[in-house]
Amino acid sequence: MPEPLIGARLERFALPNGLRVVLAPDPAVPVAAIAVLYDVGIRSEPPGRTGFAHLFEHLMFQGSAKVPKLAHARYVQSSGGSFNGSTHLDYTVYHETLPGTALERGLFLEADRMRGPRITEENLRNQVDVVAEEINTNVANRAYGGFPWLHLPPLLFDSFANTHDGYGSQVDLESATVAEAEAFFERYYAPANAVLCVAGGIDVGETVELVARHFGDVPARAVPVRPDFAEPPLTGPRRGESRDRLAPLPAFAAGWRVPDPIGELDPYLAHHLLADLLAGGEPARLVRRLVADENLVTDVSAGLGLMGDALAVRDPGAFVVSGFLPPGGDVDKVVRVVDEELARIAADGLDDDELTRLRTMAGSRLLRELDPLAGRAKLLGVFEQQRGDAGLLAELATRYASITADEIAAAAAAVCGRHRALAEILPGRT
Repeated sequence: MPEPLIGARLERFALPNGLRVVLAPDPAVPVAAIAVLYDVGIRSEPPGRTGFAHLFEHLMFQGSAKVPKLAHARYVQSSGGSFNGSTHLDYTVYHETLPGTALERGLFLEADRMRGPRITEENLRNQVDVVAEEINTNVANRAYGGFPWLHLPPLLFDSFANTHDGYGSQVDLESATVAEAEAFFERYYAPANAVLCVAGGIDVGETVELVARHFGDVPARAVPVRPDFAEPPLTGPRRGESRDRLAPLPAFAAGWRVPDPIGELDPYLAHHLLADLLAGGEPARLVRRLVADENLVTDVSAGLGLMGDALAVRDPGAFVVSGFLPPGGDVDKVVRVVDEELARIAADGLDDDELTRLRTMAGSRLLRELDPLAGRAKLLGVFEQQRGDAGLLAELATRYASITADEIAAAAAAVCGRHRALAEILPGRT
C-alpha cells in the first residue's frame, strides 16, 4: 500500500481515562478527519430494545454538555466541513472532515458529547419519530427494503444478538425511556470503550496536546465486557421467504458462515477474493453463466458481510451471494448453478489471469476505501478497536496480493462444505 494512504507514520497512545488515540499525519492534504468509534453496535442491543444503538446515534446529535441542539452541525458546516455518524453490527462511529485550521473545533465537539449528550424526553421522542420515518423510507416503503441484511441473519444465525432487526421494532423504539438512554450512555460511551482517530494534514505534537486538552478530563468509567457473539456452524440447510408488495422481481440471498475475520484473517480474505471471482464484474464466473449465458438472473452479486462491511466486522460473518430473477425465475436452479461453480473452483482452481485480476480488484477496492480521508480515519479506528493495532491496516494490500489460487480454491471448498441459509423475496402481497 502506498504510504500516503495511511500517512508516513502512525502515532498510537492512550489517555489516562482509557481513550485510545490514533494519529495518521498526511502532509499531502490540507484537511483533517476525526473519527470516534464506540465499541457498541447492533449486536449489543438487549432483547426488547431493538434499534437502540441506532436510536442512540441519533441522540448524540441533539446537543451535548456545552453545545446546544443543532449547534454541532452549524459549527462544522460554518468551518467548511462535513459530518455524519453511522451504526454498524460491532461499532458506532461519528466523524467530521474539516480544514486543518478547524481541527480543534472538531475535537472540542467530539469531546463534549463524549462528556455527555443532552438526553431529554423531548429529544428522545423527537428522534424516535425520526428513526420511525427512516424505517418507513428505507424499509417499509422501498422495494427490497433492508434486503438481505434484515432477512438473512434470522436464517443464518440463532442468537438474539445476531438475528434481530437492527433498525428496531416500532414497539421497542416507542417504549424507550430517558433512563434507559442514560444507562446506555453510561455503559457503552466511556472513554475506555472508544477509539479516537485523527488523519490528514495535522502536526502530531500539536494534535497530541489538543487531544489531551479536550478529551483528557472526560471522566473515566468502567468498560463493559464484550460478550462472545460467535455461533456454531449450521447443522442443516435453512430456507425462508417473504412477500414484498413493492418488489417487481423475485430476489434471493444465499449465505454461509465464514472464518473468524479476527483470528483467521488470511482465510477470511481468501473468501473476499472468492466473492470477486464469482460476481466481480463481467468476467466473473456467475455473471457469465447466470446472466450472460443462461439468463437465469437479471443481476448477481457476491461479497463478505451483511452490510457491506467486510473489513469492519467481527465474528460471526457471512459469505453472501444474492441476485434478482426474471418473472417466474427458478431460484432452485440458480442456487444449483452457484453450488456447481463453487465446486468447480474447489476442484479445478483458477488460472493466472483470474488470480491477477482478483488481486488487482482487491487492491483497487482498498485504495478506494482509504482514499477519502474520513474513510481512512474510520478504518484505522476499526482496526485499532477490533484488532488492537491500527497499523495492521498497512498490511492488507500485501496480504491480498499474496493470496494464492490454492487458498481461493480452499475457500470455495470450505463454502461447499458448509450448510447454506437461503432467503427469498417474492413479489406481491401476502
